[in-house]
Amino acid sequence: MILLIHNDNRVTELIDLKTNKSVRITSQNPIEELFNVAKNNIERILVWCHELLKENLNIHGITTSFHLKNMMLSYSNEQYIPEQIGYVEDSPFLKVNKRVKYPTWLMSSQVGAIYASQLLRFQNKMNYNDSFDFFLNSIAKTGMAQGLFCYSEPKLLNDLNILAGSKKASGFELFKFTRLHYKGVWSFLLLINFIVNEQKFPFFSFFRSIFYNQKKLRLGFDLEPLSLNETNQKTSIDVIIPTVGRKEYLYDVLKDLSNQTKLPKKVIIVEQNEGTKSKTELDFIANNTWPFIIKHKFIHKMGACNARNLALKEVTANYVYLADDDNKFEDNLLEDVITKIKSYKLDVITMSYLQENEVEIHNKPLQWSTFGAGSSVIDSKFLEQIKFDLALEFGYGEDADFGMQLRNSGADIVYFPDIKIKHLKAPIGGFRMPFRHPWLKGDIQPKPSPTVMLNRMNNSTTYQLLGYKTKLFLKYYKSQNIKNPMRYFNLFMKQWRLSQFWANTLKKQHK
Repeated sequence: MILLIHNDNRVTELIDLKTNKSVRITSQNPIEELFNVAKNNIERILVWCHELLKENLNIHGITTSFHLKNMMLSYSNEQYIPEQIGYVEDSPFLKVNKRVKYPTWLMSSQVGAIYASQLLRFQNKMNYNDSFDFFLNSIAKTGMAQGLFCYSEPKLLNDLNILAGSKKASGFELFKFTRLHYKGVWSFLLLINFIVNEQKFPFFSFFRSIFYNQKKLRLGFDLEPLSLNETNQKTSIDVIIPTVGRKEYLYDVLKDLSNQTKLPKKVIIVEQNEGTKSKTELDFIANNTWPFIIKHKFIHKMGACNARNLALKEVTANYVYLADDDNKFEDNLLEDVITKIKSYKLDVITMSYLQENEVEIHNKPLQWSTFGAGSSVIDSKFLEQIKFDLALEFGYGEDADFGMQLRNSGADIVYFPDIKIKHLKAPIGGFRMPFRHPWLKGDIQPKPSPTVMLNRMNNSTTYQLLGYKTKLFLKYYKSQNIKNPMRYFNLFMKQWRLSQFWANTLKKQHK
């Protein structure tokens, strides 16, 4: 490792941590100096830290945090890019849990590390006149969308209570960052949100930024493990399948599982039928011979969240595949996903889950912004801490909420577009069953749905929630009948407050 020590935007020392000797500084600019060092040390880790943190660096923690070359790590108790970036970004990468290794592009000059070979992909593509913090956030934002795995990592420091003073980007830098990394319309929405939500009018920053255009760099980071892990060690995987009224489809899923080159240890099926005198439809479970254990639960309580929670309690294998009852996949699916999850030391893999005629738009593994409850494999150690939120039952948002629980437990969700499951989208059964929510009885309907609101209240930053509110207002203004803006605004605010009320009611009911 080579350590670059700086005092904000000036390099003060350069140390080769292998020999513990100082290295000659060729540029006072930390951006330029990082690239200079990288060119001569392409297979080494580059570390940066503020001079006040030199004695607080956890060198062992930095080393052990890297299991892939295509990683970038950083840590700070405060972010450089203002929290108002939430007005324009609707992703789980902004509400960072500082207690765990958490996926985010929010980087800091306080302390961080990246492999030289990965940094060099940005050479001659960045502005060396930007502040060091702006540069670090910019390369992470650009790289994360193309396969650079970026994290907030508390293990970089020995004592998290000892940090140098953090700086914040100016209003102009916030608008400039938005112009460089988002579509042009988002800078207008950022301005609107400042006016509407904060009664601020940053017109000067806005107009200064319009001369910048979105960066469209093609970098294409590959997964590069630092060491080859033993993938043929004895591992086991369970499969959970909640089902309602899809007997034929479920039978086909079990046949596909029977043909796997890596057989599941156990398949846990939770069948639901609300009729108290009803009986199971799944006679083929007992009438056929299966090459794995089938744990069949037949219950009279409806709901996908409850069904999956019951199934997750029965998991005993190293990994668990959360499946749907209308999946179709190749014989090597489980073997392929376990090989990848072990080879790259991953926590959660979400697989491509497309319907007929849908086209995959990604070609590289990525840190995923969502989670698929019917197409994911999880390291079972995380199941001790999390479950599907019953407050979101019969609504939407339970997948996203479960994904956030995983991230807050220290797991990262990685999307593999080359591991494919076909979603047959069976026209019968499923979990979006007719359910009469209590709020449907009122004359004014909540907007958004209270389950969507609850998920966003729990898992978004304050500014993300306000930004979502603005987008929702503009989106529905075009499609509703009230064209008087003030009348529509008054109605929208009533719907928004009603949604918040029911979201809080759901939360209290399921504490």
